[in-house]
Amino acid sequence: MDIATILGLILGFGLILASIAMGGGGLGPFVDPPSIMIVFGGAAAASLINFPLKTNLGSFTVVLKCFLFKLPSPNETIAQFKKFAEVVRKDGLLALEDQASAIKDDFMKRGLESLISGVPAEDVARTLETELAYIEQRHAAGKKLIDSAGAAAPAFGMIGTLIGLVQMLRSLDDPSKIGGGMATALLTTLYGALIANVVCIPLAGKLEARNQEESAIRELIIRGITLLGEGESPRVVEEKLLGFLSPKVRKSIVAQA
Repeated sequence: MDIATILGLILGFGLILASIAMGGGGLGPFVDPPSIMIVFGGAAAASLINFPLKTNLGSFTVVLKCFLFKLPSPNETIAQFKKFAEVVRKDGLLALEDQASAIKDDFMKRGLESLISGVPAEDVARTLETELAYIEQRHAAGKKLIDSAGAAAPAFGMIGTLIGLVQMLRSLDDPSKIGGGMATALLTTLYGALIANVVCIPLAGKLEARNQEESAIRELIIRGITLLGEGESPRVVEEKLLGFLSPKVRKSIVAQA
């Protein structure tokens, strides 16, 4: 679970709610059902118009990556491939069958099983690269949907503001109705800004970061499987895979070794 995302959301909304409470009057004046309908309903409607229903439904799974995200550690993956290379050098590819069945990462597991079954390393790499491309495509679609919602929320907030102003101007002769129109006018803008800047834009940024992390580890796995198929020595496998890491991390791994 990504604690940073949860802490960020709690901190963002917490500070806003605290400032409202400190101003006096409680939260009641900041709750306006028509404004909520305009902003949330409008953003949802815009997403449904922009993207197919399947993409909208799948966005929930993509957003979960901001909170529930687990990938193999690069350091552990490199050590794992070095160990695999030692087994292959000693007993051949078939000796990896038992170890491959115990791997939890499906991407790595499929690649190793294909390699063990006799598929050439180049073909396995191409298959995994195709799968990675479609993973990135799905992630990009999910991020684009969140970006779209982040852009639509302030726009519908402005629409709500205009609606509230029209209602207020039409009711100038009745002071009792001016407050409701003004509330709709101001609160829709507030809701739109909150949804965009506290939720949608930060989550879209986190999804992009997650996609980059996953792509990097998947490319490392593809390279490791290719090196195993080519019969490289454990030392060569480790050295070539260390190239995926930053110089600082590489130095720490070499120092530990």
